[in-house]
Amino acid sequence: MLVLNSGSSSVKYRLMDMADETRLASGTVERIGEPGGVADHASALRAVADELAGQDLGLDSPRLAAVGHRVVHGGTRFTEPTLVTDEVLDGIRALVPLAPLHNPANITGIEVARDLRPDLPQVAVFDTAFHATLPEAAARYAIDAGTAERYGIRRYGFHGTSHAYVSRAAAALLGREPGEVNAVVLHLGNGASASAVRGGVCVDTTMGMTPLEGLVMGTRSGDLDPGAVFHLARVAGLDTDAIDTLLNKKSGLLGLCGDNDMREIGRRMAEGDADARLAFDVYVHRLRRYVGAFTAVLGRVDVIAFTAGVGENSAAVRAAAMRDLENLGVVLDPVRNAVRAGGPRLVSADGSPVAVAVVPTDEELAIARDTYALAQG
Repeated sequence: MLVLNSGSSSVKYRLMDMADETRLASGTVERIGEPGGVADHASALRAVADELAGQDLGLDSPRLAAVGHRVVHGGTRFTEPTLVTDEVLDGIRALVPLAPLHNPANITGIEVARDLRPDLPQVAVFDTAFHATLPEAAARYAIDAGTAERYGIRRYGFHGTSHAYVSRAAAALLGREPGEVNAVVLHLGNGASASAVRGGVCVDTTMGMTPLEGLVMGTRSGDLDPGAVFHLARVAGLDTDAIDTLLNKKSGLLGLCGDNDMREIGRRMAEGDADARLAFDVYVHRLRRYVGAFTAVLGRVDVIAFTAGVGENSAAVRAAAMRDLENLGVVLDPVRNAVRAGGPRLVSADGSPVAVAVVPTDEELAIARDTYALAQG
């Protein structure tokens, strides 16, 4: 299986042998459309093909059985991995207004791969699909129902492939089936989201109609009073594009302290930097708020799983987020939490009613598995 993740300015790829799920090749083409980079996504995909051919793993290999593509937005139409046809591709194009920065690049990746290997099954795996199970009470916003229906305004959620993978891996770490486990998954990277997973089924998540809602992120604000947008328009004179840039690219940790790297923020905090401390505290406060909220949604939590760059690597964030939650059944082991290791591991104390785990995410493997299952079926 070849997995392609065509982002707004990069293409990540991984070639997998599904007989034993080994990685045969992987890499990233970056700075697409920028000085020093390739011209466009089509050029990037052809560069991937050339790289694989140089390793005797070319796209013309008879061993290649299918290509799996990450697609950010599936709306309410695409709620599971889908074999790409012309009609499906038209459906993904129709969703571009909901994901204008991501779906066009995803579409280009599919189109080029189909051109290079028209004989192969192409499978779209949607970031929003895992969250399609949200009950209406969690998915709906309290605005005029007709307007919401007309313009597709509802909670879709994102990072779904990661949340699905991590929730299942966390259950396996506990030695239980996913259907037996209630999990809160905290995907903390430059983009960040949380989900409440009841018995393997997502019932709530923090990102909404767009990836802007929810947790504090590297450059995104997360939750914000909508009235602040009107205030910026009326009083500051900012237009919609300027507000969009402010909230998506100049907010979050970057907006609070000038850095969006948690490692640098930690270094600055150790030196007594007040802005860095405030940014960390705002970040953790929002995180703790949602841990409490999702505990209430689930009623019973078996495991809280940290994943992605910050979640997997920042012991300080995990410690601060889990501090003083003994009444919720959470008891962190500070020694285990401080240990750096590569695989899934528990960082909670023995006997903690709620397990706390660090589970490295692997979205490419998850996409490969979904692609393989669909291509075989």
